[in-house]
Amino acid sequence: MLLPGSVTDKFQGTFPQVLAAVSGTISAISDGMQYGWTSPTIPILLSEDSPWEVTASQAEWLESILMIGACCGLPATMYLVDKIGRKKSLLIAMVITLLAWIVMAVAPRIEYVFVARFCAGMAGDMAFVAAPMYVAEVADQKIRGFLSSLIYVMMLTGILIVYCVAPFVPMWVPCLLGVLINSIGLTIFPFQPDSPYYLLYNNKPDEAKEALKKLRKRDNIDGEFLDISAAIERQKSEKGRFQDLFLVPSNRKALIIMVMLNSSQHMSSISVMLMNLHSILAEAGSFYVAAHTGAIIFSATMFASAMTASLAIDNFGRRFLLCTSGLFAGVSLLTIAIYFTIKNSGVDISKVSWLPLFMVILYAASFKFGIGLVPVVMTAELFPAKVKAFGMTLSDLCYVGFSVISLQIYHVLRHAFGIQVPFYLFACSCFCTVIFTLCYIPETKGRTLEEIQMILKNEFKSKYTDGDAKLDDGNKDGYKNEAYVP
Repeated sequence: MLLPGSVTDKFQGTFPQVLAAVSGTISAISDGMQYGWTSPTIPILLSEDSPWEVTASQAEWLESILMIGACCGLPATMYLVDKIGRKKSLLIAMVITLLAWIVMAVAPRIEYVFVARFCAGMAGDMAFVAAPMYVAEVADQKIRGFLSSLIYVMMLTGILIVYCVAPFVPMWVPCLLGVLINSIGLTIFPFQPDSPYYLLYNNKPDEAKEALKKLRKRDNIDGEFLDISAAIERQKSEKGRFQDLFLVPSNRKALIIMVMLNSSQHMSSISVMLMNLHSILAEAGSFYVAAHTGAIIFSATMFASAMTASLAIDNFGRRFLLCTSGLFAGVSLLTIAIYFTIKNSGVDISKVSWLPLFMVILYAASFKFGIGLVPVVMTAELFPAKVKAFGMTLSDLCYVGFSVISLQIYHVLRHAFGIQVPFYLFACSCFCTVIFTLCYIPETKGRTLEEIQMILKNEFKSKYTDGDAKLDDGNKDGYKNEAYVP
């Protein structure tokens, strides 16, 4: 019997799942590069060495056009992930992003770059909806949290790469890296199994069984296959209209959780930090750190934290990471707010001018340990198959929308009342996330997707009382059995 506490046992026999998840999310490295591309590139575009004629207004729009593309891609994403499937949607996203990098590398004018980044935003949105769905549906529950978190780790890898490379090389080099990364995904991912859930949902039981055998690396998958089949049949019997996200209590609870978690990511100031870090440190009077060095330290800290959290999420659970992250991120932002309040009151605090930089780094570590990682894992876990595309797309819309809202709040409050005020608000948001997590969010660690639906419906009762996913000694498939209370 495998015990979930052992890392070796946990990953034993899961190589096909890991390969499928890694190859399916590798394009997120490219998406992270697109997201971080403007930070080191805009100063170059506004200099005399710019390869294109770029105005300051155009440079600002280079950031926004990516998010506008993501918003415009939502209807296509909602349609394609159910119509052609998660795997094919990911392949289409990889192709579009690859072409976008090629256009950016050879663009004769800045207008071509606008079009390329708009398309890259659409493709990135599709990938960030389809990838968590695919991974959650192919992964064993014992490593589902780790594999689902890979997409954020990949994205942070892309941000770190572009911060390390773009300031020091010609403009076409990051584009070439983006092409290479997507080419790797397009070489490996087409040969990976499709989602057994999606295949069963589309009445392809033989293909679903073969996919499950490949993913589990064993022939005896009858127990899990029957459980998935029962889950699909039950979910097929339920209505799958858009309005059912709001009318069905379990769907509504899942939607409330995801709206709150996605909004909390940006209301915890991550977009503000990523886009205004240098001006924040400058206003704090912190000791000098070169812009590219500060960006590298910040992104490297987030990467290390996300890697740690991705390995811990299936041991400690989603709620623990959310609460720990929210608490420390809130303390970091509150300290920054107090620092600015004292500084702006005229008190000499030069002896602690190092504090804002230290708190920013602590924030980077704590944010990505939970609030910046757990939502993408839970998004794919909470919604049933019938409304999963609707739910995940709407959640993604909230994520994109609140990125804009948080930036506007920051700039408006900063100019009206001082820089400390938005940081008090962002700190309060972090603490509210902790309270919301404790009061409303169920623990999904070690649960199958069907069991999570039963929990949301308040129809689930485990045979065990300690909350851990345990294996039944009599279960020859190695698949966890639970008792369901109708």
